Amino acid sequence: MGRLGPILSLLPRRRKRLDMSRFAPLPAGGYLVGGAVRDTLLGRESNDLDWLVEDPRLEAEAAGERLGSRPFQLDEDRNHWRLVAAERTLDFIPLEGSLERDLRSRDFTINALAADERGEITDVTGGLDDLRRKVLRMNSEAVLREDPLRLLRAVRLRARLGFSIEPATRMAVREGAELLERGNQPLPAWERVREELDAIILSPAPGSAMSELEGLGLLSVFLPELSLARGVDQGGFHHLDVLDHSLEALQRVATIFPDASVTLRWATLFHDVGKPETRDRGEDGRVHFYGHDRRGSELARKAMKRLRRPADEVDEIAGLVRYHMVQLPRTEKEARRFAHRRGRLLPDLLKLMIADREAARGPLSSQATRRSYRVALSRIVAILDEEPPPEPLLDGREVMELLGLEPGPRVGEALRFIAEARAVGDIRERDEAVSALHEYAETRGWAR
Repeated sequence: MGRLGPILSLLPRRRKRLDMSRFAPLPAGGYLVGGAVRDTLLGRESNDLDWLVEDPRLEAEAAGERLGSRPFQLDEDRNHWRLVAAERTLDFIPLEGSLERDLRSRDFTINALAADERGEITDVTGGLDDLRRKVLRMNSEAVLREDPLRLLRAVRLRARLGFSIEPATRMAVREGAELLERGNQPLPAWERVREELDAIILSPAPGSAMSELEGLGLLSVFLPELSLARGVDQGGFHHLDVLDHSLEALQRVATIFPDASVTLRWATLFHDVGKPETRDRGEDGRVHFYGHDRRGSELARKAMKRLRRPADEVDEIAGLVRYHMVQLPRTEKEARRFAHRRGRLLPDLLKLMIADREAARGPLSSQATRRSYRVALSRIVAILDEEPPPEPLLDGREVMELLGLEPGPRVGEALRFIAEARAVGDIRERDEAVSALHEYAETRGWAR
């Protein structure tokens, strides 16, 4: 429940009041609204404060003076000002019309709560009762459809709070998803979609949350690549179809590694996304997915770009998907080569491979295969724990002098060869590197 305690359970039904001192400085005549009120009542910390005020700029500047930070205008059309200070984000929005009208225009009843300077709570939609019952209920279908992002928010709040979505709201979300899929309503900006999906995938139970997205028809709207995996059976090591296996693997990675990054979680969800396009049945009658890792990497890259992810995150996710099927080492030397070649993706690549295997329970899976898998992984983990090598044995200038090369791709290739030979233990000293370099250049036809 958090260190604030179960405030909601102690809150009298008639006299509803919060301790507002924790939110100081308080804007004159302002109302704290939305998630901060909801989370405080649930005993959760909240560092995102939304204030309804008469003059957002004036109140933001006043708060900034007290907190030693400068506010900025976040939305000129809405006169929306923001202040980031003391590990908090304070948003100041103009109160236009009555407070009741504003609250009724909000997405869900549990977000339609306001607290004034004295902590008196205004609840015009039954949000307090829904909090007590742990129910997520829309204010109205019209409000829900004003912003299609609210459909995703329903799943995000359910995943974060563990609430149930009441039937009418569930039906409205499903109908809204159908409108989006048919193109009868424009999609939200992909940056906003990414924020909601990230919050969902970072929840404690992301597998079930993504399954909820599918059940509500939202997966095919926002992540169509994944929805195509439904019903694609696998056999072999797998007991689930491709989509359910991917969801279970996602849940495994979140359970085994609770601090798993957002990029690792996305890569785990997408690791088999290439299987629907590459599924084939061989002459032996077995199902095969040759090249699904390469195709999956391409599809994951496309999806992550659509979600406007930063380029480095796109590369990491695509790389993890691309190499999740790489052969695990059987010897220490192979383990060192693996660690050297995949070092940029480690240790997340290992975590993905573990989650993938743990989610597989098909007829070919056995305790023996699982044990050998763990042994191979342990070899790599042991190498990762070693101290990194000191300075390189040779630099680019020395390689060019030794081989008579001009600047170009051959220099990089030679340096990579020396680095890997050192990583696997074939060379240790500079003179060994020089000798190996000349041998390599001769086999490549570079020798003078």
